[in-house]
Amino acid sequence: MAVRRPGRARCGTPDGPSGRGRCLRPARRERPARHRGLLRPQRLLPTPTGTPFTFSYALVLLATSLYAEFGDPATVAALQQASSTDVAHLVRMPPSALAASALWAAGGPLSPFTIAFVPVLTTLERRIGALRTAAVFAVGHVVATLVTEVPVAVSVVAGRLPASSLHRLDYGISFGLLACVGALAGLLNRWARVLVLVCVGSMLLYDLAVFADPVADWGHPLALLTGVSGWLLVRRAAFRRRG
Repeated sequence: MAVRRPGRARCGTPDGPSGRGRCLRPARRERPARHRGLLRPQRLLPTPTGTPFTFSYALVLLATSLYAEFGDPATVAALQQASSTDVAHLVRMPPSALAASALWAAGGPLSPFTIAFVPVLTTLERRIGALRTAAVFAVGHVVATLVTEVPVAVSVVAGRLPASSLHRLDYGISFGLLACVGALAGLLNRWARVLVLVCVGSMLLYDLAVFADPVADWGHPLALLTGVSGWLLVRRAAFRRRG
């Protein structure tokens, strides 16, 4: 009488005239295809063919960050001031101001927003594609900028802020990045989504409590909510791309 040992394969009925039994091994449970690729660390790095938008954008940010670090300080200051999305620039040339302000990384290449840029946008682009990722970034950047700068203009006209507030220095990728974070959270599982939103939301609430930069401190939560509001569209895009 055969004795079954723990952890051994179980043999079935004799197979064929030889009388040898066929061992029935339990089938390995495979992960869904859409999750296997995302678990590899190299999937967080952009590539020219896999994530062209993130790859090219990261090169632009790297170039402007290096120039801001090692270029002529006076020239850098003039370029950044010309790229600012303050009220004065938005009134005179809104499209070019909005586009130019997103070419600089505030805080340099080692700022938290710059470090998070590559993994966040790479992951989102692999799920929904380059054009949709660019659209999410652009919408978050534009919406948060306009919603925060319009009250500044109204306050100056009403006499509650000085006229110098129309020429404040305002540039960076944080609004567009936080919109992508909010959109990407809608593609994660429940616990990962809660973890991301709680961690990012806590950081933004802390900035609001400190209130060092009112325009940016209000714009960051608005940009995150802009990405969250597009969950339905982002999930549809990810579903179609998988299909």
